[in-house]
Amino acid sequence: MTYDERLAERIRERMGTDPEISEKRMFGGLAFLYRGNMAVGVTGDDLMVRVGPEATDEALARPGTRIFDMTGRPMRGWIVVAGTAITKDEALGAWIDEGRSFAAELPPK
Repeated sequence: MTYDERLAERIRERMGTDPEISEKRMFGGLAFLYRGNMAVGVTGDDLMVRVGPEATDEALARPGTRIFDMTGRPMRGWIVVAGTAITKDEALGAWIDEGRSFAAELPPK
């Protein structure tokens, strides 16, 4: 599966030059990790966001979201945001910030 390079570039622009951010190919796409923990990723044309189990229901109530399910087993704490729901930089930025905030709560890897 390929991923949307333009979306990946928009994420890079939002993340800036933070040395704690790294990129890794995974899930057939591209993941952005904060201190070794995945924060967000690009899968196809969509954004994958790690929100944590406690924030999953609230995240799923927002437009264009669905639970992350790659193998037929939904992964609580991970959601996918449709590319059509993040066309505006403000919407994309809010999701990126949420994913990075959750990753920042985890111990570095």
